[in-house]
Amino acid sequence: MNRAKNLERLKNEEFDICIIGGGASGAGCALDATLRGLKVALIEKEDFAAETSSKSTKLIHGGVRYLEQAFKNLDFAQLRQVQHGLEERHTVIRNAPHLAHPLALITPVFSWFEGFYFKIGLTIYSLFVKNDSMPKAEWLNKKETFEHIPTLTPKLHSSVMYYDGQLDDARYCLALAHSADEAGAIVVNHASITGFEKDSHGKLTAAIVNDNLKKLKTHNSESYSEPFKIHSKLFINCTGSHGDIIRLLANPKQEKRLRPSKGVHIILPAEVLNSQDAMLIPKTKDGRVIFVIPFEGKVMVGTTDDEYLDLEKEPILIEREIDFLLDTLRPYLAKVPEKSEIKSGFGGLRPLISSSGSKATKKLVRDHEVEFDEKSNLLSLLGGKWTTYRLMAKDTIDEACKILSNKVVCLTDLHYLIGGENYSFEEWINIQKTYNLDVDICQHLLKKYGTKANEVLEVSNQIERIHKDYPFIKAEIIYTIREEMVGSLRDFFARRTRMELMDWKATLSSVDSVGDIMAIELNWSEIQKQTNIDDYKKLLKNFIQTAYIN
Repeated sequence: MNRAKNLERLKNEEFDICIIGGGASGAGCALDATLRGLKVALIEKEDFAAETSSKSTKLIHGGVRYLEQAFKNLDFAQLRQVQHGLEERHTVIRNAPHLAHPLALITPVFSWFEGFYFKIGLTIYSLFVKNDSMPKAEWLNKKETFEHIPTLTPKLHSSVMYYDGQLDDARYCLALAHSADEAGAIVVNHASITGFEKDSHGKLTAAIVNDNLKKLKTHNSESYSEPFKIHSKLFINCTGSHGDIIRLLANPKQEKRLRPSKGVHIILPAEVLNSQDAMLIPKTKDGRVIFVIPFEGKVMVGTTDDEYLDLEKEPILIEREIDFLLDTLRPYLAKVPEKSEIKSGFGGLRPLISSSGSKATKKLVRDHEVEFDEKSNLLSLLGGKWTTYRLMAKDTIDEACKILSNKVVCLTDLHYLIGGENYSFEEWINIQKTYNLDVDICQHLLKKYGTKANEVLEVSNQIERIHKDYPFIKAEIIYTIREEMVGSLRDFFARRTRMELMDWKATLSSVDSVGDIMAIELNWSEIQKQTNIDDYKKLLKNFIQTAYIN
C-alpha cells in the first residue's frame, strides 16, 4: 500500500464509491465493492482499526449471552444475531488462517445443576449453524477441568467446554484494507472529512478532506496542508460510533441513531490462566458475561458495558473498571492477580443502534442496519459487530449496487485475505533455518504476516528485537512503513504489532529506538522526530497514571 501514490489518485480521479471509515466495516465494504468491479476510495481519519475495530474482545462468535437473552425474553432479533455470527465465524477463519483460529472456552460451574444448564445451552448454541466444523460442547469433570486450566479455584464442581473463534482484530482489519488495495481500491489512512459539497438538490457530490499527516509535520494543531476534494457518485458512512457525525454533516435534519457504549479490557500475565484455552465467566453483578482469554502471550480480561457520551475523547481504562474486572475474577481463580500485575488495558466503543425506550446499553441488540438518506444520497452502515463484518459489508454493497445499477454479486465469502492463501504455520521452521532466528520470532512473523513473512525479512537485515521480552524485530518497522501505511509511532505499536495493547511500560521503553528508524523512513526532521516521540510517551504515561498502575 503506497500512501503517497494513493493520495495523489484521490485528488485527481472520480470514484463510484467513497467509503468513509477504515474499520472492519469500511475495509470490508471496500474489498466487497472492489471485487464487484466498482471504482472505490477508502479514507480513514486516523489509522485502519484505530478505534472500535482494534479494541474488541478478539472473539469470532455468535454470542452465548445473546442466546440466553433471546430465550429468556423471547427476543427473535437476538436469535438472528446469534445465527448470523455462528454462520460467519467459519468464513472469518477460512479467509485469513494466519490471523484467526478456533479457541476452546471453559465455563466453570459450581454445582451439578449449573453444569447441566450450561451444557444444554451451549449444545443449542452449536445447533444454530449447519455443518458446524467446531467441536461440540463437552461437560468436563473437575479433574478434566484442571487439566485445561490449572489455576482455577478448587471450589468448582466441573465445567462446560465449547468452541468459538479468535482473531487479531487490528491486523485482520488491516488485511481487509490491504486486500482491497491489492484488488484496486484507493486506500488512504490519516485523512479526515471536514465537509461535503452538494448539488442544488442537496445530493453529495464531493467530500472535502484534510491530509492529517501534513498536520503532524507542521507541529501546529491549527494548520493543515491545503484541503482537497474526493469526487464520487456515492458516499458510504462506515464510521462506527461516530456515524451520526457524518450523517448530520451530510444532512443536518436527520435524527441521531447511535448510542455508543464503552467496554474495557485489562491485560494480565500468562500465569493467570497458564493455559491455551480461554474462560467464560457466565454472569457478573451487572448481568454480563466476562471473557478471560490468552492473547499474544498474555491474558486479556473483559469487557464492561457503560454508556459513553464524550466521543471527542478516547475511552481509556480507569481504576474503577479495573476493580470491577478483578472482583469478577475472584470467585473463579485460586489466586487473583494484584493490580500491580496489570500490564496494560484499553477501552473501546460499541456502535449500538438506539432503540425506543430507555434500555440499558447491554440490552441493545448488536445487529446492523443499512440506512439510505434520499435527501443527501448518503448510505450509512450502522451498528454490527466484528464477527459479522463480511455480512454487514455485503448488505451495504448490495444496496449500493442497487443505487448504482450494478448487478455483480458478492464474492468475499471465498476470497483469501492478503497473507492467507496457501498459508502453513509450519513454514516458520524454514524461516528459522534460513535466517537463524529465535523460534518465537519466526512463529510471530508467520502468525502476523502469513505468506508475506519472508518479505519482512527481505526488506531489511535489522533482525534484532525491539524489546528483549517480545518477538517484534526492527525489520518490521521498515516493512510496515513501506507496505502497510504506518504513519505514526502509535500505528506501529498499537495496531501493527499490538505491543501497546500488551505492555505499556515495555512500549514506553522502546519508543526512542523505534522513533529513530521511523524518522529515517518517513523523512522526519529532528524536531518532528522528537515531537512524535514526546507526544506518544505522554500518551502512554497518561494511560499508566489514569489506571493507577505502579
